[in-house]
Amino acid sequence: MSTKDARIALVQGTLDLLILRTLVFGRQQGHGIACAIQDASGDELLVDHGSLYPALQRLEASGAIKAEWGTSENNRRAWFYSLTPLGRKELVRETGQWNRLVAAIGRVLESTR
Repeated sequence: MSTKDARIALVQGTLDLLILRTLVFGRQQGHGIACAIQDASGDELLVDHGSLYPALQRLEASGAIKAEWGTSENNRRAWFYSLTPLGRKELVRETGQWNRLVAAIGRVLESTR
């Protein structure tokens, strides 16, 4: 089995959380966000661009992130995304919910009944 085949599929709803977390470290282009998630996961998570850009649009529409034109490293115009104050609050809220979910699932998996 190749490494690509062994990657973990993202659970629905987690991509927004991962994007918000990635943007804590500063503004990024979409491709940079996808690479940062993949790198931070130890190459376990692969973010499909077909999922990434709708998630970025959804987060921008909600006010959690903002998008601005900028110049990329190869001197091309590109959208750069950054976290807003509302996005920081959302990240804290979503992280808390995620931690509760993981703990609850762990209890179920370890249950003896």
